[in-house]
Amino acid sequence: MTKRERRTFTDEFKNQMVQLYLNGKRKSDIIREYDLTASALDKWINQSQSTGSFREKDNRTPEENELIRLRKENQQLKMENDILKQAALILGRK
Repeated sequence: MTKRERRTFTDEFKNQMVQLYLNGKRKSDIIREYDLTASALDKWINQSQSTGSFREKDNRTPEENELIRLRKENQQLKMENDILKQAALILGRK
């Protein structure tokens, strides 16, 4: 089995695929006709129905957003801590 190169789709295209499905076209027909994966089409349908947006940022749970925020904060605090350690070493030599 050869690995397929990753493709990107516009929001307009994704919306058209969802509309085809909502208008009664079978998933298997859409997948075959447009050479999509079942998981991609399912994801687009779920995103469209839950938030109406195909952007990952708009489809995150509050817990995922908090985790991202905490990771950024943790990285910032580590950098500040490293700077303070370096400053303490420099001041200690004088």
